[in-house]
Amino acid sequence: MKLQRLISDALRRLRPRPQRPAEASGVLLLSAGGLGDTVLFALVVDRFAALAREGETVTVLLRSDGAKMAFLFPPGIQVIKVDFGRLAKDAAYRGATFDDLYRRHYRLVASTDFKRHPDLDEALAFACEAPESAAMRARPWTKYQSRLDANAKRWRRLVETGDALLDKVVRWSRFACELTGRTLPPPRVALSPAQMPPQVELPGPTVIVQPFSAVRQKQSPPALYGRIADILPPGWSLRIAGHPSDLDKNPDYRPLLDLPNVSFEPAPFSELAGILRGARLVVSVDTACMHLAAALGVPTLCLASAGFVGEIVPYADEVMPGNLRVLYQPMDCAGCLGDCRLPPVNSMFPCVAALDSDAILTDIARMVEGGS
Repeated sequence: MKLQRLISDALRRLRPRPQRPAEASGVLLLSAGGLGDTVLFALVVDRFAALAREGETVTVLLRSDGAKMAFLFPPGIQVIKVDFGRLAKDAAYRGATFDDLYRRHYRLVASTDFKRHPDLDEALAFACEAPESAAMRARPWTKYQSRLDANAKRWRRLVETGDALLDKVVRWSRFACELTGRTLPPPRVALSPAQMPPQVELPGPTVIVQPFSAVRQKQSPPALYGRIADILPPGWSLRIAGHPSDLDKNPDYRPLLDLPNVSFEPAPFSELAGILRGARLVVSVDTACMHLAAALGVPTLCLASAGFVGEIVPYADEVMPGNLRVLYQPMDCAGCLGDCRLPPVNSMFPCVAALDSDAILTDIARMVEGGS
C-alpha cells in the first residue's frame, strides 16, 4: 500500500494542478492527534493563531475522530476534517484532499505534531505547497526515520522542542513561543469560560465514570466500578459514559447497569461536556474523557497506566490543574508510550493491574465527602 501511495502522489504532481489564488493567505495548523490530544490542543490553539496576519483566517486540520472535540476551539477558528484511514488507502480521496489543500493556497502551514507519519500528516502539509512552513523536529521513529530525515529538509523552519519524552502542553507552548517570538509560560490545563459549554443541571449528585479505552489493557476490571457504586452516599448516582458500542465490545461491564444507582450515559462529547460540568466527580482511565473533565474544571480522578508518564499524565507540574488527581503505579518501564514489553496481568497492563483498589475507593470517598 505504501508503494501505491507513492505512485499516486507522483502521478498527481505530473497532471495539471487546480487553480488557486495568486496571493497566498491564511494559516493552516495541522493537529493529527486523537480526541484527547485535541482537548489539550484547544488550550494552546490561540497561541498559534497569533501567527496570522491581519485579515487572515486560521484553519486547523484535524483527524476526523479528533474533530469531535473541535467544539472546544475559540470562535473564528476554522476546521478541516480528514479521514486518515481513507487517506492511506483510497487514492481518489487522497488526491481530492491534496488538491483541496493546494487550492486554498495558505501562506503558512505549521505542523503541531511531534509524532508524524511521512505518508499522512507530513504529506498533507507538503501538498499545500505553502511559501512558509514550520514544524517541530519529529519524534524518532525507527520504521520511518530515513524518510522523516529526508522530509526534514522540506520544512522551511524546523524547531527543536526538547527531549523525546516531554509533556504535550509544554512542548506545544515552546513551539508556539519559537514561532511567534512571544515568551509565555505554558497554560494550565483549564479551558477559558468562553470555551466551556453550558453546565447541565443533573437531577441529583452524580459521579461519572469512563472505564473504557481504545487500548483494552488500560481498563480496570468491572468489579472496581461496582465497588465505587456501592460506596456512594445515599441519593448519589453513577453514570457510565461511553459509546453504545463500548458495551458491545466489553459485555462484562453490562451487569453494572443492573445496580440501582447506575445508568449508561451515551451522549456525544459535545453534549457530554455540559453533563460533566454538572457532575460532582469524574473517574476515568487516561483517555479523552479524563482530559475533557480536567480541562472543564470538574473534580477528576484519573486511573492511569504508567505508559504515558512524562508525556501525557500526570501533566507537568507547571500545567497541572488543582481539580485533577492522577493515580498510577510507578514502574521501571514507565514512559513506554503504550509499547508494553511485559506480559499482561488479567488482560491488563501490569501497571494497571497493580493499581490499589482500596486506595482508589479511599480517594473517591474523600472526594465525595461532604458533597451530599
